[in-house]
Amino acid sequence: MFLVVVLALATVLTGTATGSATEDGRQLLFFNHAFGVLDRETADAIENSAYLREFANFQLRTTTGAGGQTWTGRYLMGRETYLELFGAGDVPGQDGNLGAGGLGVSTEHAGDLPAVSDRLAAQGVTPVPFQQTRDFGDGVPVPWFDAVLTTEQYDAFDAWAMEYRPEYFADPRSNTEPASYPGDVSRERYLPDAYRDHLMRDVGAVRFAVTEGDLADTVPLLRAGGFAVRTVPGGVVASGGGTTLRFDVVPLDQVGLRRIEFVLNAPVARHEERIGHSTLVVGPGAQAVWTFDGR
Repeated sequence: MFLVVVLALATVLTGTATGSATEDGRQLLFFNHAFGVLDRETADAIENSAYLREFANFQLRTTTGAGGQTWTGRYLMGRETYLELFGAGDVPGQDGNLGAGGLGVSTEHAGDLPAVSDRLAAQGVTPVPFQQTRDFGDGVPVPWFDAVLTTEQYDAFDAWAMEYRPEYFADPRSNTEPASYPGDVSRERYLPDAYRDHLMRDVGAVRFAVTEGDLADTVPLLRAGGFAVRTVPGGVVASGGGTTLRFDVVPLDQVGLRRIEFVLNAPVARHEERIGHSTLVVGPGAQAVWTFDGR
């Protein structure tokens, strides 16, 4: 695995390979959600922000997943994409450390996840499969989504490909929508339509500061999903499906979520909101930018 990391990072940073690692060019994975672990003051400010409840379909939720693990997140949900924000210690293990983050990219058609695994193998990466479940409170885990990782060892940033399970859509407690086409496992089907009552429509771009090793493990997954990947000074930019992802290489003690750009449902006048150690600027126009102070 160390050799895979070194070779992947060399490819990324020298710019000798661009675009996706696909033969047919079809994009299989799309930005689903990202999470970031923030300082406690900022997490509490987000949790108690009246403005964020107007800006987005906002939820504070505790979830029980596989193995009985629980996490409490602050969620901003759009039409197809969402954000999951934590305070330090809200998530078990290293994912709860200040500055930790993650990225979920998902399929829109049932059966595309195995093709992602094939594309990873073609890059010399051994896919690591797992299944996430959700307990709705009765102690019976419901299959939630299948996922593929490129590694189980990471510094502070974890990326995975995912495909929602039919059992989850079939459970009425999931509050999901009926299928719009055969094999519909889409993000839009998964998320509620309450975004229509708020400004936030979707996440347009996300920027993370990550270590070299975590970037090297993330890039093959994005290439396998069909994202166009290019090197920029200090890092990598990946784009596809209407979302742009930027990763800046930093030392471990400087990692973290740095910036989020939103697409809004309608244009608005400029409004600036200070939320803990972060600033959300909404407008002018149908866009918003949320920046987080670096450590």
